[in-house]
Amino acid sequence: MQETEADTRANRIDPVLRDAGWGVVEGAHIRREAICPGRIMPGGQRGAPLSADYVFEYRGHKLATMEAKRHGKGAGAGLGQAKDYSTRLKARFAYASDGAEWYEVDMHTGKEGALAPPFPTPDELWQRCFPTGNAWRERFGAVPFETGGGKWQPRYYQHNAVTAVLEAIAKDQQRILLTLATGTGKTSIAFQIAWKLFQSRWNLTREPTRRPRILFLADRNILADQAYNAFSAFPPDALCRISPEEIRKQGKVPTNASVFFTIFQTFMTGEDEFRFEGYEPDFFDFIVIDECHRGGARDESTWRGILEYFAPAVQLGLTATPKRDVNADTYRYFGDPVYTYALKEGISDGFLTPFKVRQMASTMDTYTFSDEDEVVSGEIDPDKEYTEADFNTKLIIDEREMSRVCEFMDQIDQRQKTLVFCATQDHAARVRNFINQVKTNPDPHYCERVTADDGKLGEQHLREFQDNEKTLPTILTTSQKLSTGVDARNVRNIVLLRPVKSMIEFKQIIGRGTRTFDGKDFFTIYDFVKAYEHFKDPAWDGEPEEPVAGPGGPRPPGPGGGDEEDDDDTVIDPPPPVQRVVVKLADGKERKIQYVAETTYWFNGRQITANEFMEQLFGDLGTMVADADELRAIWIDPDRRTAFIHRLEEMGYDRDRMDDMRRLIDSPKSDIFDVLAYVRFTLAPLSRSERVEAAKAKGLTGYQAEMREFLSYILQAYELQGIQELAPHRISDFLQIRYGGTNDAKRVLGSIPQIRGAFIDIQKHLFS
Repeated sequence: MQETEADTRANRIDPVLRDAGWGVVEGAHIRREAICPGRIMPGGQRGAPLSADYVFEYRGHKLATMEAKRHGKGAGAGLGQAKDYSTRLKARFAYASDGAEWYEVDMHTGKEGALAPPFPTPDELWQRCFPTGNAWRERFGAVPFETGGGKWQPRYYQHNAVTAVLEAIAKDQQRILLTLATGTGKTSIAFQIAWKLFQSRWNLTREPTRRPRILFLADRNILADQAYNAFSAFPPDALCRISPEEIRKQGKVPTNASVFFTIFQTFMTGEDEFRFEGYEPDFFDFIVIDECHRGGARDESTWRGILEYFAPAVQLGLTATPKRDVNADTYRYFGDPVYTYALKEGISDGFLTPFKVRQMASTMDTYTFSDEDEVVSGEIDPDKEYTEADFNTKLIIDEREMSRVCEFMDQIDQRQKTLVFCATQDHAARVRNFINQVKTNPDPHYCERVTADDGKLGEQHLREFQDNEKTLPTILTTSQKLSTGVDARNVRNIVLLRPVKSMIEFKQIIGRGTRTFDGKDFFTIYDFVKAYEHFKDPAWDGEPEEPVAGPGGPRPPGPGGGDEEDDDDTVIDPPPPVQRVVVKLADGKERKIQYVAETTYWFNGRQITANEFMEQLFGDLGTMVADADELRAIWIDPDRRTAFIHRLEEMGYDRDRMDDMRRLIDSPKSDIFDVLAYVRFTLAPLSRSERVEAAKAKGLTGYQAEMREFLSYILQAYELQGIQELAPHRISDFLQIRYGGTNDAKRVLGSIPQIRGAFIDIQKHLFS
């Protein structure tokens, strides 16, 4: 018998590794690691997952990976995979072997070549990875991840992030930055870092004499509360939630804990001055600043003032946004990130949900007053062209907003959880009312508003929305409050009814939908305000560009829209009210507002339009089929067709996107075959109904009445549901449904080979 890869591993590779001490020496582990599950695809499918045959871990650090191949294939056959795994896992060495040949690559120096056994021992590999000793590196590595008894396992990028931060701390780095896409678990990463610091008794003295005092600093109460709950593995007396109410009640700040949670505003007075009574500058050993790119309150200088006061502490900034002009100060303060995990990586790996963008241009994206319209209040400028930035801040036209609400409510599945971002809190209230007026669900709590003005009631609505077991409220409207940090995993739609000021804010809003959930294949952004232009930023497509250097010092993020919110515990004088003009459109004018939608897709790490998608499909089809006859030959063979469709899905051409292509070629009831034939060979598409009628006319003759009825039943299913009804495995389903089982079907229709032959033959007539 031919030796399998499993045989090679068990009989040739594993003994060599055991002889070297791997799996034998204390702390030296060999793991088979599932690196990522594969990109999420429609229909509950996944792209190809990645798993490393061997990951060599010692003292809590991943030092190397190895790809094994069957004996005789040669070590080079697995080398590319090993390099990829080591790159992802940040391992220093990559190995490949077929049990006879061994090959080694140093990923740092680029040196590579054949390796003659014995394999390096754990201590030898450790010394090569870390030639300079560091006691804290080893202390941190000796503390295992807190997995809740195996319920949680760190994803590879989370392990990388924790290791990178601890390595920076071990090297006495004072300012540390992590840049990870929204939805990748930054709070879990912060918890694991804090856990290892706590258990290893690291502190500012760099002597393990006491446990550290750690501060988790957020800019909103809900984020601080979420973090507090995420740290529940700590002993209860080690955690403390700092709040102004408790400080006032106790007459002092809490100090008897190890991990403290609070928001920026707790350290502020009403005069925008800082207060730190009871805390000395060196009280905290380690500070985590959540969402550090945007700061607290209205100005980045808020967290800067706090952090400068607590300057002795090692400070870790967490951000979801790459370096840009608007957040250059954040990067200037913390330095370059010690680890980065981008949005496109998360989607490609399958840890984040992909998305579509529906660009909703209309005939009233701007407005100029006309005499037939009525000014209800305020003073209109008859010569001014009001733009998107003016709507709902300076100019209110309720008919326009109702029109937009009707448009997206008609397009979404109204049972799916949806976030609607509005210009102001008042706008969010009006949109909430409009949604509840047109909804199909009779429940009065179907849509709720969550803004700063909604206080505790709004927080309750948000908690209910986040609960995946609850269906109400189904839609939330907001202006600023829900743009960051809110963990609601089952959001399927995001509607933008207000301008998005920057790429940073846009990435934050999009992050509300990227979290994964069972059955969630993608989410959709309905963009009424041209926010999609932010996709034309290199951060979505690859490594971020360096921003243009600007003057030092903090800068405010820019003017708000009149109702900018803060989840604040202090009283800040509100800005003077902006006079708004309210206009009522002439009777029937709102019914003339028209919308033109265009969909863009995330494809191979970048956002492309539907036309670009079609051009890409045209090119890729040229590598798969030579002509229309070959495509037709594939399509009439159920097995070849199934394999072909699976290959298309792996390349990014899934069923949902093919549905969009049908609409684009103005043939929504056609077969996938017609889409492909039209795109590649310009053949006129036919509807499934037309194909079924032709097949019935030509393909049913020669069969007995019962077989004709059975084939007609199959054709009807295809006409209604599409090509998936003609997959080979569906034969048994049809027999079960129509006859109750295979044996009864054979008595009526004939043998299984005869039934299968008729099933295939009728498909030839469908696509001839």
